[in-house]
Amino acid sequence: MNIFVLLKRTFDTEEKIVVNNGNIVDDEAEFVVNPYDEYAIEEAIKIRDEHGGEVTVVSLGDEDGEKELRTALAMGADKAVLINDEDIEESDQFTTATVLATFLKDKNPDIILAGNMAVDGGSGQIGPRVAEELGINAVTTITKLTIDGEKATVERDVEGDVETVEVSLPLLVTCQQGLNEPRYPSLPGIMKAKKKPLEELELDDLDLDEDEVQAKTSVVEVFLPEKKTAGKILEGELDQQVSELVSLLRTEAKVI
Repeated sequence: MNIFVLLKRTFDTEEKIVVNNGNIVDDEAEFVVNPYDEYAIEEAIKIRDEHGGEVTVVSLGDEDGEKELRTALAMGADKAVLINDEDIEESDQFTTATVLATFLKDKNPDIILAGNMAVDGGSGQIGPRVAEELGINAVTTITKLTIDGEKATVERDVEGDVETVEVSLPLLVTCQQGLNEPRYPSLPGIMKAKKKPLEELELDDLDLDEDEVQAKTSVVEVFLPEKKTAGKILEGELDQQVSELVSLLRTEAKVI
């Protein structure tokens, strides 16, 4: 099978976000594979091991993204592709999806896997946008995937319940927690990853002009949420607590 994984490089979830003059400061931040993308990588490897084929991991970003692609190769992916975005002045979900879809159009993928969302932006748009550009089926937030020939049976999370979908290949799915347990790169895997192919492409290699992929949206403001105030503990007997609660709801919260 011809299997592709869409990967994003994101902040380590343990990092403290710093905003300065409306910009996120990431000079000394630690970056990792987007956690949801780890489920996509793991599932891609499992599909390859069961059905044969090749796993290619694709990422859009600058040269620093090579580290995360090498991590995916160490987990067991076969090849990696880094599409350099240094020529793009402003980017958004439209930009990313357009570039990735352009790369994939002549690759004849049987299945494309992506994370349910990125932990930095959280839009969840890239996977469905890529599928729309390619004209293939898409199923989001999956928790189980079974492939039989040209058909796939997918279970997806729907507000605490499970929906089962039967769909034909080619197919794009977005993956989330519960689908599998991503493996850690082993020492032999890390050593092998150094010799696996990692191709770097420019927009020109995809016959794309930077004007074609400029962002359709703009960021108006970036700010941290206000710090939560400490809660109040109501003292006294129950009737006193009720009376004080009603008073607070009326005078401070102003909800009654």
